[in-house]
Amino acid sequence: MVRLDTKRAKRITSATRSSKLNGHDKEKIGLTFLNSVHPAIKQQLADATDLKTFLETAAGVLSLDKRKQIVEQALILFEDNFVHLPLKESMHGVNPIQKLRLIKHRLEQETDAELESELTFHSEILDIFNSVRDLHTNYLLPFPFAGKIAFLPFQIEEYFENGEPHYIATHFVQGFSHPHFKTGVEIKLWNGVPIGRAIALSGDLHAGSNLAARHVRGIDGLTIRPLVRSLPPDALWVVIGYTDLDGVDREIKQDWIVTSSPPTFVEANADSLSTSAASQGIDLEAHITQETKKMLFAPEVLAAETKETKLSTQKAVAGQTVPTTMGSVFHAKSVNTTFGEFGHIRIFTFSVNDPGAFIHEFIRLVELLPQNGLILDVRGNGGGHIWASEGLLQVLTPVDIAPQPTQFVNTSLNLRICQRHETNPTGQIDLGAWVPSIRRSVKTGAVYSGGFPITPIDFANQIGQRYHGPVVLITDARCYSATDIFAAGFQDHDIGHVLGIDDNTGAGGANVWTHGLLQALLRFPSPPDDGTPYEDLPGGANMRVAIRRTLRVGKQAGTPVEDLGITPDSRYHMTKNDLLLGNIDLLNKAGEILSRMSVRRLNVTTTLNQNTLTLQVETLGLTRVDIYVDGRPIESFEVTDGIQSIEVSLPAGAMLLELAGFNANEYVASRMLDL
Repeated sequence: MVRLDTKRAKRITSATRSSKLNGHDKEKIGLTFLNSVHPAIKQQLADATDLKTFLETAAGVLSLDKRKQIVEQALILFEDNFVHLPLKESMHGVNPIQKLRLIKHRLEQETDAELESELTFHSEILDIFNSVRDLHTNYLLPFPFAGKIAFLPFQIEEYFENGEPHYIATHFVQGFSHPHFKTGVEIKLWNGVPIGRAIALSGDLHAGSNLAARHVRGIDGLTIRPLVRSLPPDALWVVIGYTDLDGVDREIKQDWIVTSSPPTFVEANADSLSTSAASQGIDLEAHITQETKKMLFAPEVLAAETKETKLSTQKAVAGQTVPTTMGSVFHAKSVNTTFGEFGHIRIFTFSVNDPGAFIHEFIRLVELLPQNGLILDVRGNGGGHIWASEGLLQVLTPVDIAPQPTQFVNTSLNLRICQRHETNPTGQIDLGAWVPSIRRSVKTGAVYSGGFPITPIDFANQIGQRYHGPVVLITDARCYSATDIFAAGFQDHDIGHVLGIDDNTGAGGANVWTHGLLQALLRFPSPPDDGTPYEDLPGGANMRVAIRRTLRVGKQAGTPVEDLGITPDSRYHMTKNDLLLGNIDLLNKAGEILSRMSVRRLNVTTTLNQNTLTLQVETLGLTRVDIYVDGRPIESFEVTDGIQSIEVSLPAGAMLLELAGFNANEYVASRMLDL
């Protein structure tokens, strides 16, 4: 049985007593509504139970030796792999290594009979990992918490009115019904605590790098807790004080519910010797939270993923959604705003196995949307495959993309890992570029290795620009890791306007590796490194660590993304209409910005007759087009808006055609075609 430590038991007892307030019982909603959930998630929620039952029936015992093992492995990650340790110690005034050493020393003096509860041990380790405020660097809890989520059957979101924040319930699990507690009610109290303070307390349980990141994770944590990353709530239920739609103040009591968390590609492949595992930049907690929101509040999306999608080749008309085979990744539609009709693409995640397929599906979608402006929305995107995020940038700009350089912290263990994969023996993970600088650090004392990109430069530029209209990128503080990298690249390459609904993005500036991947890297190629310090973790526990930090390019070259994030070009405060009417005011604001930006067009079709290539070139907002074949300039033409026919002679064996569009000598558009 999971034993509750004394402090947590007292908190739960206190919460139990608070079920009566002002002399009357709270309205309590049970779990019977789970019988009426959407068929697509009925099986997923079949094992759902209340938190009290989960804690009473879940078994998990960590012996003294297993606890020592967890502490020792955590020490290795912090001392020898954690790339942000110098920054975090300085910026946050923390010393995770010393704290771990103290726990190790204490455990060496104890016996199994003297151990504190397992929850107390997990809490200590979680506090140490959270102290560095790095959502890449995690202690992942073992059984019975791994693979479980605790949730309440509704979502809370924030909007602003007269500069003041308000919090309302916006989505409910299908089947949940109540005469007063429904969409749009305003949340005022949380277990008797004013909602703003409750969000701040919830945010302190998470490792957000900055205030904005902690705030939004505090909101999410009120109703969804991935138990692989956090302990169960202290209270078995929540008493919610709210104002109903008629302006009446009421209270409702809701049990925490525990069920299996949605399966994710990230967790399933994180320990493999693959390009995908080695190129991850993702906030696991945010990813699980987003997948949970989809499961609970958009089960129709899950249902659609199991059906064959009929794709369209027709241009989208106003208000029309473009079907996609990647419904959990993209949502594309044409939207009407008060400033015109524009394309809108929501990118929910960069967590894909095939970045090339991801980019090509984006191109297919964007080419079916209006070409006079694109609203690109990455709110809530916790990251994923770094190649996918940086590889997408080329589609939106004529300039060459410079992927962000990344650095290891210089340690002997990192050198051993890189040397074993200096010649890319897996064919998937090439660490050779970093080896010389880490070797030199023995002489120079440099803290960090040289900086080299994770995304290959050729991959980041192999397709070129395919969308020529203006772009507004919408971000929030839930954007993390690969999405931070994408937003930074968008800004650093002057692609468009960044519109933020928070003061900055989540500030996850690193590539993350799991303990299992580190272990595998020293086991391959054969024979394994017989001096490897990585040992199997007990009970299904795992750990993740920020292994390579990312640095910005362009005007902010060399600036780390970690802790700073990306500051938007302009700030927007969500309205109540946004939350209840499909982001209507936010889209109008984005449309207003797009209406002030220049529209370009550079489309081309070709006809080849022997060595003569006839081009039908459609241009808008351009005055000149230069033509290159296999990287060499061959023609330059003055153009006007519209379609013009151009003939060029091709050299024998020509393979690549490139068009560069200019407006008054400013390079503003490009197009590449294979010959």
